[in-house]
Amino acid sequence: MKRKLKVTTEKWPIKGSFRISRGSITEITVVKVSITENKFKGYGECRPYTRYNETPESVVSLIESVRTNIEEGLKNIELQSLLPAGAARNAIDCALWDLEAKIKNKSISELLKIPVARPRKTAFTLSIDTPENIKKAAKKADSFSILKIKINGFSGLNACLAVLKARSDIQLIIDANESLDARNINEFLDALKAFPIAMVEQPLPDKNYSLIPEYSKNLPIICADESLHTIDDLDKLWDAGYRAINIKLDKCGGLTAGLKLIYEAKKKGFIIMNGCMVGTSLAMAPIMSLECFADYIDLDGPLLLLKDRKSGMDYKQGIIYPATKELWG
Repeated sequence: MKRKLKVTTEKWPIKGSFRISRGSITEITVVKVSITENKFKGYGECRPYTRYNETPESVVSLIESVRTNIEEGLKNIELQSLLPAGAARNAIDCALWDLEAKIKNKSISELLKIPVARPRKTAFTLSIDTPENIKKAAKKADSFSILKIKINGFSGLNACLAVLKARSDIQLIIDANESLDARNINEFLDALKAFPIAMVEQPLPDKNYSLIPEYSKNLPIICADESLHTIDDLDKLWDAGYRAINIKLDKCGGLTAGLKLIYEAKKKGFIIMNGCMVGTSLAMAPIMSLECFADYIDLDGPLLLLKDRKSGMDYKQGIIYPATKELWG
């Protein structure tokens, strides 16, 4: 058996711009992996993320460090100990699963022995803006019954209230991206008690576990994103009062690790949200294959891009449809 690895970086323009508490972007850079074996080719995509000390160059370097292993027949289970959790391992892991599915002519659900993925409602993200502009954006996204709003600190409360008044028919996920703190989180949560808030995502900096218990009895539910990477984080998050987690394959390091993380998180009682970085449908397909475990789906990445890949996933009336075999899995 002889394989061939190909690693490329790609730039994908955003529709306009996308702004969160840490800044705004007008394009993304992804790393695409393809692994060829005979006539079969498996694909994976990851998004290097500076918040986690990743760059396209560092991710490519990590992938190249295991080129020989991959081309000599590396298996998913062996990959877990060769590379740390993160974007590089994710791209390789997903490409290996896609390759195996094609070689064996089986679906990813058959390989993983899980239910076939179904169409699901997905959240749609509104990036940081003024309350008036956010209100307009919420009304424009009228096909989505779950909206996620990005905020930058306590001042984002006004934008949240504007969305809730404009769209009384929705569930709202509020994503603070670590921008709240102990001085204002209680007041922020109290102001939202009367509204249909699904969760507040990562309100505090990722290591501020000791601040969470005081607020965890309040509604809405507090969800971990930046604080969650691997199974090793689950106990401290639960003890801190988090009751939901946002699972992203670029953080945990691929589909293999993601599935194990979900199993363990479900055992502990966490609410599961399958999430994503902004990326193309190739990045959404693997985590969408695990939709049967998710309470919420937040896989709108391609909708934020100016264009998507050929054979990209379908989004219709707020529903995301599982990937075709032409794309992945």
